[in-house]
Parts: sequence; structure tokens; C-alpha cells
Amino acid sequence: MSMARAIWKGSLTFGLVNIPVELHTAVRDHRPRFRMLHAKDKSPIRFERVCIRDGHPVAWEDLVKGYEVEKGRFVVVTRDDFKAAAVEKTKTVDIIDFVEATEIDDRFFEVPYYLLPARGGERSYALLREAMRESERVGIAKFVLRDSQHLAAVEAIGDALVLTVMRFGDELVDAKQFDFPRVEARKQELAMARTLIGNLDAKWDPSKYTDQYVENLLRIIRAKAKGKTITLEAGEPERPPNVVNLMERLRASLEGTQKRSKAPASKSPRTHKPKKSSAA
Repeated sequence: MSMARAIWKGSLTFGLVNIPVELHTAVRDHRPRFRMLHAKDKSPIRFERVCIRDGHPVAWEDLVKGYEVEKGRFVVVTRDDFKAAAVEKTKTVDIIDFVEATEIDDRFFEVPYYLLPARGGERSYALLREAMRESERVGIAKFVLRDSQHLAAVEAIGDALVLTVMRFGDELVDAKQFDFPRVEARKQELAMARTLIGNLDAKWDPSKYTDQYVENLLRIIRAKAKGKTITLEAGEPERPPNVVNLMERLRASLEGTQKRSKAPASKSPRTHKPKKSSAA
């Protein structure tokens, strides 16, 4: 199987070390895509770019990007402006710091990519990967992708170095502005809640969790394409929004999980790998 085309090529740098690398996508989007149709004859609808002022369609080559500095007043930003705003090293992933992975709030992580060594960089790539694994550190870097600067985390996962685009600190909403409950837990309730968590304890297996909505939607689409109609089983009824006695709910949940744990297994368990040891 041929390797997918790299979306970015450059170097991974830290200190005086420079490793040639390529950036490859690490995620897939399986969600179905839809087109808007004319209900009368099922023909696709074409959306035109129309100028608000004169009402005439505008060709792609006549479009420019603008930033609204105040209501109704725009500043045109050109391709040269975007290039001028970019940092000097536009083809490098510059590792600034190495930090402990547990120190990073999960809210900072966005999209993961695979970093692969380019020709001649295999040995340095493997050396950095193993050094990061043994030191249990994650590299925090900056790089430019599609004219925008991004913060990123570089970590060793299995045989791969994985780069995950991160949010900058000022992009996170401060949790202090929300009024989260500060209620002291009762010992008996806390013990039952911890027991319930223990009964639901499991190894991380991402294959267990699927998008049932998309699966059902695709089943309906395939059936309609064949001129058929299918009936899907109704999902679980919504839980009542009213507040119920926590102890009663905990007891009922515990009874349910205990019955489930006593039921015979339908198949042999899967083997699991720790989060940081496999590049899935």
C-alpha cells in the first residue's frame, strides 16, 4: 500500500538538532456528507457568491479577504500580508520546551498528526523518540501550517512521533467565570459512588465506542437507495430532568452493574495497550 501524500514537509528542531520530517494526517472523518437539493426534482443546488451592494455574482478571482475592524468597515488582507505576518522559520517545528505529559490540561489538545522522518533522518528520529519515551517528556513546539502559526505537542507513541496541534492559553475560556457546585460529599454517598465507578472499571478500548447515530443514518441511506424502508429500534428513553434522591439512584446503578458483572462473557476480552504505547 502506498503511503499517503505528506501535507507538510520541513524539519523538527530542538537546540542545534535538525531532523527532516513530514507531516501526515492521523485521523479520518467518516461522517456522511450531504448536498442541498431542490425538493421538486432532486437536483443539486448551486450557491452563488453575490455582492451585497450591487446584487451581482462575483467570480472567485475577484474575491479578496477582509477583516472587519468596525461595523461595516473592512481592511483587505492580501497573501503577502499573511506571509509577512508569519514567523521567519516557516518550515520548522521548533521544540521550545520538554514538559511532563501529566502537566498538560487536555483542553489544550486539538488535532493529531503523524511526524515521519524524511530521507536521511531515520536515525535521529528514532533517537529522539526513544529519549522522549525514557524521559517521559512531551515536546512543546511552534510551527506554521497554511500561513498560520500553531502551538503543538510532540510525543512518542509506539513507533511514531505524534504532533498534536494545541490551543494557545488565551483560547481557553476561564472556568472561574462559572459557578461550579462546591458541596461537601457525604462519606456514605461517596463510598457508593466510588463502588459504582469500580464496577464500571475497564481497559481503554476505542473500538468499543462507535457513533451509533452515523451507523443508523447510513443504514437508512443504503436502504432508501435500494427503494426500501427500515425500522430501527427506539433508543433508551430520556431520563427525567427532575432531581432525584442521589442514594436511591446510586443503589439502583450498583444493582445494575453488579448484575451485568455476573453475566457470562460473550467473547474473549481484547488485549489492551497503554495510551502512550501504541500509535493508533
